[in-house]
Amino acid sequence: MGPLMQGVLTILIGVFGCIGYFYASNIVLDRVIFPPRHDDAGRNINRANAVRPWLFLFPALFALTLYLVYPVVGSFIRSMYDRTGDTFIGFQNYQNLAGDPEFRSAVFNNLLWVLVVPAAATFLGLVIAQLTDRLKWGGIAKSLIFMPMAISFVGASLIWKFVYANDASIGMLNAVRLFFGADGPIDPLQVPFWNNFFLMVILVWIQTGFAMVILSAALRGIPEETIEAAILDGANPFQIFFKIQVPQIMGTILVVWTTITILVLKVFDIVYTMTGGNFGTQILPSYMMEYMFRDDGRATAVALVIMVLVLPVMIWNIRQARKEMR
Repeated sequence: MGPLMQGVLTILIGVFGCIGYFYASNIVLDRVIFPPRHDDAGRNINRANAVRPWLFLFPALFALTLYLVYPVVGSFIRSMYDRTGDTFIGFQNYQNLAGDPEFRSAVFNNLLWVLVVPAAATFLGLVIAQLTDRLKWGGIAKSLIFMPMAISFVGASLIWKFVYANDASIGMLNAVRLFFGADGPIDPLQVPFWNNFFLMVILVWIQTGFAMVILSAALRGIPEETIEAAILDGANPFQIFFKIQVPQIMGTILVVWTTITILVLKVFDIVYTMTGGNFGTQILPSYMMEYMFRDDGRATAVALVIMVLVLPVMIWNIRQARKEMR
């Protein structure tokens, strides 16, 4: 069976399977579990209506349990064993992480990414959204700025490898340095500490388009009467932007910021493609991948650490999104 037929068959089985499940489960609920008897028909109907929503939720809850809860619990248990998976060692893997200088460096670098990338991408997206809304060709400008979102992280990294190349005839950064009289070409990815920021530029370049689109829609949702009233009161463009517009879309700004933060905590492709985690650029996901092939227990422990770091941000992001929908 070809891939096309497999896809069609999977869709048909999924759709008709769901229809059959809901139809059969409602019949069992109404006619077998809570039959409408004459003596307690009203009570049975109310009981069936109380259970019915759970029939619709059960497939989703089952899938979440199977593909989310079970792997998380299994990973935590796996992190309590050694590499062979036979010897229980408790929290030894976590103690090894705490004593590993490379792990502490990865945590520090991840903290830098979390502080710089979401703030820079959100700020640039907000500024660009405001400026392009005032241009006649703003739609074209937005399309060009959003275009990096269509590129994979690996593809974007390969593009920026040419920008950072230590050959002035190829690397744009070194060409600019030589133009201003620098001594010779350097490899920016091997400059301690600052090479982390050179890698961050790639993700900022990608995510600025995402922030711009979301924030541009939020800016367009601000009532024109508010802007006109501020202009009549003598407010200049900077006052209108920072004191009128930004406060009104602060909820959207925070949602964009936290969404990019979650992405930053999981980013792996850029660091792996550009430096492989070398030259002091190691972050938690690349550190996890490094140990996955030589110490499964420690890699699983790192995965759980990343999940613990991401979870509070996700919960806060969901709450902010719910506030925006009210």
